[in-house]
Amino acid sequence: MASVTIRESGEKISCRTGENLLNVLLESGIFIDNPCNGTGVCGKCKIKVSSGTLSEPTGTESSRLSPMEQEAGIRLACMADVQGDVKVELLNKDRKHKVLTNGYVPEFEMDSFEDGYGIVIDIGTTTVVTTLVELRTGKELADASMLNAQKRYGQDVLTRITYEYDNPDQGAEELKDAIVRSINAMIEEVCREAAVDKEGICAIHVAANCTMMHMLLGVDARPIGRAPYEPVFKEARELAAKEIGLEAGEGTRLYCLPQVSGYIGADIVAGAYVCRLQEEKGNVLFIDIGTNGEIVLASGGRLLCCSCAAGPALEGMNISSGMRAAEGAVEDAVITEQGVKLSTIDNKEPAGICGSGILAVVKELLRTGIVKKTGVFIKKDKLSETDYRYPMIQMNGSKREFILHEEPRLLVTQGDVRQVQLAKGAILSGFTALLAKAGISMHDLDKVMIAGQFGAHLPADSLTGTGILPIEVEDKLIYVGNASKTGAYMTLMSERARQEVEELARKMEYLELAEAENYERIFTESMIFPEYP
Repeated sequence: MASVTIRESGEKISCRTGENLLNVLLESGIFIDNPCNGTGVCGKCKIKVSSGTLSEPTGTESSRLSPMEQEAGIRLACMADVQGDVKVELLNKDRKHKVLTNGYVPEFEMDSFEDGYGIVIDIGTTTVVTTLVELRTGKELADASMLNAQKRYGQDVLTRITYEYDNPDQGAEELKDAIVRSINAMIEEVCREAAVDKEGICAIHVAANCTMMHMLLGVDARPIGRAPYEPVFKEARELAAKEIGLEAGEGTRLYCLPQVSGYIGADIVAGAYVCRLQEEKGNVLFIDIGTNGEIVLASGGRLLCCSCAAGPALEGMNISSGMRAAEGAVEDAVITEQGVKLSTIDNKEPAGICGSGILAVVKELLRTGIVKKTGVFIKKDKLSETDYRYPMIQMNGSKREFILHEEPRLLVTQGDVRQVQLAKGAILSGFTALLAKAGISMHDLDKVMIAGQFGAHLPADSLTGTGILPIEVEDKLIYVGNASKTGAYMTLMSERARQEVEELARKMEYLELAEAENYERIFTESMIFPEYP
């Protein structure tokens, strides 16, 4: 036997000799960032060995740690095995996150209720939001939010689906239990805050992406991860909440909003309904930007939709100094001749760069000419030593890096810019392919509606300044907030809304981008950044 002691808290965990350190920490309820689910490629699960013995890092780990870090006793928890009693310091700690709970609510006719309460839930890959509603008045009494507890199985849907592949006997059940426990804790929290007995909860309505909906219900999500990427179910589902372990009233009913495809889920259907896309007479684009960019185009009476794999860069992942939108995350930046001016969440000391931050930085790198429209850093030796940009660029061997902040040292690498470039190419190409399918141009758009956690924190100039959205739509952007939760609220309060949401899902036409005409050319052209004068 061996043990792991957490330096900060003094907590001591017993384990077997040779057991993987990341697994030891996670199984003991100690969260540590692991976006790649322990495959050693993200470099986020860093710990520092204070005393004791861990196995030597593998070649994969060495490539993610600098020689200076290795000399300081820093290791990746996923690539370290416990060889005896060891004391470690957690470096990438979980922080208080900024979670979007509200958004635009259109006028609609509510049903009449005599009494009782309802719960509406938006389940995202990263965060979960829960709201307690008084049915008689429609008033939202309390909100609760937290990081999705499934994060320990991976930060993105494909990594979690892979976990089901790797653990066919219990993987789906473990993922279901993780999210159900989170929801139960949030139900307790909102009921306590509003002084409401949870036995009075009559209904729970959930909007979520397709993978999260499968995992909530304990349904096999593996078909979503392999061709032809078809989910087990798309239609709305209703069942007793207690069937999956949700703790509310004895007769509480759980309603899960409908989906369109494996990558256009109930969250997007809910958002499209909230924005009244089915009633639009003009050309309106709805977009929810995240790890996946989901897009719906209302044009000529049709509702065309697609999903593009933007990757985790826009949520702060796969970025060398990246982090989620938590306190201390850089969310905006301006490069000046006097230096770099940073804005961080909650005005805390800079700790890393979140999604909105990396977009703002890349926009500034393009504006100042430090990065070319092809996504490549300018050569430092082409600059005069008196140029204000010269000291901002450092050489790491033959690689060029931008120094965003000195202490702690936050860098933006060529690889980071490439990650943003890939995300930009994916989203803009989806946008362009849908317009081509509908036979309209950018200039024909009347509105572009931006939904979701990420979009709510993005100024228009970051979206158009990096070319994620074209400059033609900059004055047409409308931010609608958490439209997924709002859609669930509307179906809770109105039987008519529920019927209309289900009808809307059946009308939405899914476009598989890989099959779109000239998609490879569209994607290649969409990769080019805007050129600044």
